[in-house]
Amino acid sequence: MFEPLSKTIQEVVNFTWPMILISVVVLVSLRVSYFIKYRKEKKFVFYKELLMLSFVIYIMCLFQVVTFQDDTWSANNFIPFREIMRYNVGSRLFFKNVMGNIIMFLPYGFFASYLLKNKKISVAFILTVIASFSIELVQMMIGRVFDVDDIILNVCGGCLGFLIYYLIDKLWYKLPKVLRRESVLNIFSVIILVLVVLVIIGI
Repeated sequence: MFEPLSKTIQEVVNFTWPMILISVVVLVSLRVSYFIKYRKEKKFVFYKELLMLSFVIYIMCLFQVVTFQDDTWSANNFIPFREIMRYNVGSRLFFKNVMGNIIMFLPYGFFASYLLKNKKISVAFILTVIASFSIELVQMMIGRVFDVDDIILNVCGGCLGFLIYYLIDKLWYKLPKVLRRESVLNIFSVIILVLVVLVIIGI
């Protein structure tokens, strides 16, 4: 079941890894220089830095994925659910074009809600519609196609991302104080980072 999704993720990683590597080196070096210069005034919190780095890298990967030239489509789609209904559930194209569009915007809903401390799904909904509509409009202008179904799926992903943030936020203060310490969160962030790198290398 998850093999088609794994292959789709592999394609994205193979396509974006040069940009990710360069971006990480540039951004990390800039932030390290910043904290060295302002070490007496600014406090370094690893997990917060990792979240912000992840958000920037995500946006750059999103830009690269949605703007590369794709010759597999030839016509715009303004009819809701027409393209979604073309795919058999569980097929390779279903995971790539349906689940892929949902998963692609899940981080957007999470990060946007985290940065804004947003507690309303309507805000995540509107922000995702704006971002997704902008992408589809630009795709149509650069020789790709406009697909209203992509907007629908992206919005579903953005709202799911919001729900993940909302659930974490609700459970946050119910956790023992020891688990909310910066040192614990930093260690937890390192573990997640190592796991993500291992998964990407192992794909």
